[in-house]
Amino acid sequence: MFRWGGRLRASQFQSLTKSAPFRSYRQVRFGAPRKQYSRFQNASNFFMRWAQRPTFYRDIGLISLGSGGFYVYHLEEVPVSRRRRFNMISPTFEAYVGKLSMEEIQEKYKGRFLPDWDPRVQKVQKVLERLLPFAQKAGLHDVEWEVNVIDDPDQQNAFVIPGGKVFVFTGILPLCKDEDGIAAVLGHEIAHVVAHHSAEGMSRAPFVLAGILLLAMFDVSLYSSKLVLDLFLTWPGSRKQEAEADYIGLLMMAQGCYNPEAAMEFWARMEKSGQAAPPQILSTHPSNHNREEKIREWLPEAFEKQQLSECHTTMSYGETCIMMTARDTINEKTVDQFAATLKQHHDSDRW
Repeated sequence: MFRWGGRLRASQFQSLTKSAPFRSYRQVRFGAPRKQYSRFQNASNFFMRWAQRPTFYRDIGLISLGSGGFYVYHLEEVPVSRRRRFNMISPTFEAYVGKLSMEEIQEKYKGRFLPDWDPRVQKVQKVLERLLPFAQKAGLHDVEWEVNVIDDPDQQNAFVIPGGKVFVFTGILPLCKDEDGIAAVLGHEIAHVVAHHSAEGMSRAPFVLAGILLLAMFDVSLYSSKLVLDLFLTWPGSRKQEAEADYIGLLMMAQGCYNPEAAMEFWARMEKSGQAAPPQILSTHPSNHNREEKIREWLPEAFEKQQLSECHTTMSYGETCIMMTARDTINEKTVDQFAATLKQHHDSDRW
């Protein structure tokens, strides 16, 4: 350690104090108006000048008319559920985004993909092949489906990205228990692709950005803006999509000659697995208990779809007896609840 032992002369001290930067502080009274950032100031000035123009109301009318026409033009009906929604993303662009995601996933889990001859991969492939005809009936044509099973016992997850790339983690297979459970998981994930939920989510992005800019004009921090918009735009929409995927996937697995009750049993096992989950209001997914209740309401329709399919020609006599017994054991209360739900949502949005 070195110490400088010399003394400063008066002239040297004065030269140092002159060259040092001087910063002044001004006391601001509580409640007094403060200076805003220049970007917000400029934005406010721009809108003030625009509002003073004689063509302001005409401009607002033209913008509203154009926006409304654009919105109505891109309204469409979701396959199977018949829900009306706004979607301005084409299937081609959605598939391109899925391709980029595929490359990222392959890089992240490199060396952990199970080979095609692995029994777990073959079982997932078998279930997928029985579900695909009904996905094609719902509008998924010219899709190159591919099964990828990732060796990760600690991750209880599965997903399907646009373009037909299926990813299943080995950690979820014990919870599936059998092929019926796998069909419940794959049916749900394939339903996201059938309903083009990724495109719907991307279509909401401009509205999210507009909301952030609107809140920023009132000098609200961007972090607060994101939280508010996530709560009122992103999260409720995600829960709606998850419920819709449960419904479409349930009908799909029923038409594929799998036991629809397996979906309800799967979510019951998920609930008992002890996975910590936030309250439903703070989650993008419905709670496992609520999923069980909704699936219980949809079971009569699922069994009806199963009867109308060609399951009687592909199932054995024992499997047919089990399905008929399961259908008959649905109590009258469940059937009455299902009928009331259909009547209540007949002319409105199901979800």
